Amino acid sequence: MPATFSRTLLAGLLSLLLSLNAFAADADGEDGGGAPAKAEPAAEAATAADGEKAEEKKEEKAKSIAEITEKSERLDGLFTLFRDPKAGTTRMLLRPEQLDQEYIYWVQVANGIVDVGLFKGAYGSSEILEFRRQFDSIEIHRKNTSFYFDPASPLARAADANISEAIVAVVKIAAEDEETGEILIDADKLFATEALMQVTPTPQPGQDPKTTFSLGKLDAGRSRILNLRSYPKNTDVEVRYAFHNPTPLVAGTQAVTDARNVAIRVMHSFIAMPDSDYKPRADDARVGYFGGQVTDLTSMDAAPYRDLIARWNLVKEKPGAPMSEPVTPITWWIENTTPTEYRDLIRDAALAWNTSFEKIGFRNALVVKIQPDDADWDAGDIRYNVLRWTSSPNPPFGGYGPSFTNPRTGEIIGADVMLEYSFMSRRLRTRQLIQEPTALAPAETSPVGNRGHFFANHFCSLQHGLEVNNVFASLAAQTLYGMDDEIDQQLTRDTMHYLILHELGHTLGFNHNMKATQLLTPAQARDKDMMAMGVVAGSVMDYPAVNFAPTREEQTLFYSIAPGPYDDWIIEYGYSEALADPVAERARLEKILAKSTDPTLAFGNDADDMRAPGFGIDPRVNIYDMTSDALTFAADQIDIMQSTLKALPSKPPANGKSYQETAAGVTALLAVWRNSAMVASRYVGGVQVDRAVVGQDGGGDPLTPIAADRQRE
Repeated sequence: MPATFSRTLLAGLLSLLLSLNAFAADADGEDGGGAPAKAEPAAEAATAADGEKAEEKKEEKAKSIAEITEKSERLDGLFTLFRDPKAGTTRMLLRPEQLDQEYIYWVQVANGIVDVGLFKGAYGSSEILEFRRQFDSIEIHRKNTSFYFDPASPLARAADANISEAIVAVVKIAAEDEETGEILIDADKLFATEALMQVTPTPQPGQDPKTTFSLGKLDAGRSRILNLRSYPKNTDVEVRYAFHNPTPLVAGTQAVTDARNVAIRVMHSFIAMPDSDYKPRADDARVGYFGGQVTDLTSMDAAPYRDLIARWNLVKEKPGAPMSEPVTPITWWIENTTPTEYRDLIRDAALAWNTSFEKIGFRNALVVKIQPDDADWDAGDIRYNVLRWTSSPNPPFGGYGPSFTNPRTGEIIGADVMLEYSFMSRRLRTRQLIQEPTALAPAETSPVGNRGHFFANHFCSLQHGLEVNNVFASLAAQTLYGMDDEIDQQLTRDTMHYLILHELGHTLGFNHNMKATQLLTPAQARDKDMMAMGVVAGSVMDYPAVNFAPTREEQTLFYSIAPGPYDDWIIEYGYSEALADPVAERARLEKILAKSTDPTLAFGNDADDMRAPGFGIDPRVNIYDMTSDALTFAADQIDIMQSTLKALPSKPPANGKSYQETAAGVTALLAVWRNSAMVASRYVGGVQVDRAVVGQDGGGDPLTPIAADRQRE
């Protein structure tokens, strides 16, 4: 080994040993000379001081509720809200007793666009929410109300097994009062997002984004809380949800000002659980009430359901009296936007329901008032049930009667009726009626597509049929025998009465009865003495064909203008005074239900029985039909349509008029032809459905094929 390399190697090893020795000495707390290292009290003190200052700084940042809300507007009510007048930020106060308590949560579209199904007045579903504390946060839980467990069953101890509650939001606690236990949270993070409910419509499977209008994405920067209202029993928060789509493929209708930027206003409502003596009433397949499905998971029955009907808490002021005013009547307000020429018609039609309630001992069950022009409340206030009126560019309905309920009991808490001015203008949307399949869509579905979970509510499209009916009747009368003022006014009256009765029926808890037009024979529908009762069909909850006669002398009512026998019966079941004894009460209700086999009380709804693709098979349960001989009536309608069509060329519009009215009329004639053909076609391969229970007097087989000769006819 060379001498130079050896010296270099020895020097490197020596240097390494000295370095390791110094490292060990430092680790043992010694200085480089092996003496004990001196402590540095100044540095340790500085570190401790920094920690104390950080803690003090943290405490300084933790402001009290009073300090945070010092300059904010305060709104006391069910929940106390604070709004900063400069920044517009909103906070919500929770008292200790409000935690772990159930509240009814409900949403309504305050304003929107029809293109995405979020239109003014659209109701969301009613939900049950709870505020729960978890450490430094508040969790909002949505409860599952679809199941029942008998408290006496040991299975009730496992009531939450495999049933998921939804944690819809988690919000950090902004401040807390140690003395009172009150908690302050950021309301903007709760309401101005889609935490509590889904606003953005869910695309339908197979939906082509190139041909479907889309809102784009929620823009948090432009979304904000607009209005706040808080009362002892409810708190309302109105939010503007702003959506942005930088490169829209579809511009939407003319109602969409800018397809890149669309705003939807939604009202969120928290409602205190009603504290009353309301007694729920069980649903039954023989009557047509709305209600939530509840399954008893402790029952051995083949149909273990405990469904409850939706109805108002109507109680007699004088219990047991043959006739009494209600403690709290169902009060309706005609909105001040309503055209003055229709206000009396609307009031009279609404009050016609009182005749049905009088038959079960209630006087003035419904009360109708007019909203003053200087009223200090608006129709969006859930404390008021309002008959509202709009004039939309693309009306989704002519009338829409939603209500919201307590999911635990079925008690109806509030309702509105939305009415469209275009319904009475007889302005047909010609292309839609001819080309769009939604004109014949099942009545309980939206004609504008999927509206997301919260807005998948019952939707009524009665207007589409009435609109066609009325243009057809008006043109046929003018062409065949000359429309006079009396007939024109009667058509308006009959239509308005029917529409109001139908939509108010929904708000009373009734779903559709598409079998009700089977009540009268064709001859009876032309009998003026029969029509003096104001009833053309068994119920006003059907979608009827217009009862149009080919001559002026034969014309009677165009539609029912009073509740029918089925309507009286369903009110008896749902609203008649209950007996105190549960056993006697069940027997009383069963006696009422036993009447279901009476032909005048025929019932079949569009959800279960109506003959349409994917739906039922009973041709008697249908839309746009009339009388117990629907085939004969449909044939008569086609004859009237063809006579009118042939006479049209000889009766052109007056000088100076456009051909639009004629074009709309021809469209209506073609639509009536299509509807009549549809009614007839359902008898081919049809099967009659009987809802009677086993052993019920008058009941038949549950399924009976339509007779062969009837099918050939």
